[in-house]
Amino acid sequence: MSTAPKSQVLKMAELAAYQEGSVVSRQITKAEAGNVTLFAFDIGQELSEHTAPYDALVHILDGEAEVRLAGVPHLLAAGDAIIMPANTPHALQAVKRFKMLLTMIRK
Repeated sequence: MSTAPKSQVLKMAELAAYQEGSVVSRQITKAEAGNVTLFAFDIGQELSEHTAPYDALVHILDGEAEVRLAGVPHLLAAGDAIIMPANTPHALQAVKRFKMLLTMIRK
């Protein structure tokens, strides 16, 4: 998977298009210290509950998502962000279609 060009202004929400019935992802940048990935979720699409060994920041760029952390739902809209703690079960679902930037930083 190629990453976005460096040293250029990025119109982040335009780098991944919505696709009917799908979740689209595009890696923006990747390094040993972590990565940044853009996602576009069609309405009703989800990532099932899982854990990750690192903290992750979810920043909603467009639409609305439900982010569940340890079973507790959080409704996020464009401009909202939440940190998902390492090793905490989490899941995401599109309340409306949404785009998010996921930033993972390795310890």
